Amino acid sequence: MPDLSVSYLGLELKSPIIAGSSGLTNSIESLREIEKAGAGAVVLKSVFEEEIYLEYAEEMKKLGPMDNNLEFLDYYDYEIREGNLKRYIQLVSDAKKALSIPVIASINCVSNQEWSFFAKKLEEAGADAIELNMFIRPSDLSQNSRENESIYFDVATRVASNIKIPLSLKISPYFSNLGGMIRDLSFAEISGLVLFNKFYSPDIDVEDEKMISADVFSTDSDYTLPLRWIGIMAKRVNCDLAASTGVHDWKTVVRMLLAGASVVQVVSALYIDKVSVIKDFNQGLSDWMERHNYASVEDFKGKLSLGNDVDPAAYMRVQFMRNFGEHD
Repeated sequence: MPDLSVSYLGLELKSPIIAGSSGLTNSIESLREIEKAGAGAVVLKSVFEEEIYLEYAEEMKKLGPMDNNLEFLDYYDYEIREGNLKRYIQLVSDAKKALSIPVIASINCVSNQEWSFFAKKLEEAGADAIELNMFIRPSDLSQNSRENESIYFDVATRVASNIKIPLSLKISPYFSNLGGMIRDLSFAEISGLVLFNKFYSPDIDVEDEKMISADVFSTDSDYTLPLRWIGIMAKRVNCDLAASTGVHDWKTVVRMLLAGASVVQVVSALYIDKVSVIKDFNQGLSDWMERHNYASVEDFKGKLSLGNDVDPAAYMRVQFMRNFGEHD
């Protein structure tokens, strides 16, 4: 039987398939099902600093005007934050006790000062690694691109210097120089980069003329963006690369590994096809490796990356030629 084990963030995984951060990784019962299905690791549902702020705002509405009692407001803010962190720390602790596979905690913060504080608390709770789910909005016109991008390096450096466990960053493709950003971040004291984040997107109901949410799940064609950039960057970075978004079948798992990913994160497929789909992914990967005479994932990882003598046009070309003529 082919060996599906891989190394990611310095952790040994029995499979390259990781259950990404979602509501499915927020309960011990679901986490046990994910492990039983054959996942190599789990990323727990993110603790969102923004949600803590929203909870605080809602509680303030219930209490009414408190402008003249700043000491109480500070105390209330502290209590809400501590309550949320306490629940998340308990999830990390319980997951470590219940699972034999690595448990990666996830943080999504909006202010610089909280990243390190949260990360240290989760390390103390027993997390095997931490994933920072980062997105500094490029729509903020008060900051230029350099100021925006510098925040990523500042946060990564601060958090990495404050913890001893591996650290990864989950980022978006929205940078003015994406390749350079991926390369430079890989040297910023981190162990991995997750490409890419799947965001909430707005939509418009044209009949009711109101804003609504677009589909929250990825589609089976969304994998092409992370595939391109993993293939371009795999041999040019100083950390592991994890593929994320659009992974809906075992063939896409193989594609990402051939492009140079160390692991593949899956979320939408777990909702659409149930957690048991991980078993199908592992079986499909194993069968493919057997047919192609690969004994281990390392035997073919990055085989089709740009740094491995692949035709540069396969990754670099961005425009169709001759009105889609390459399909003629």
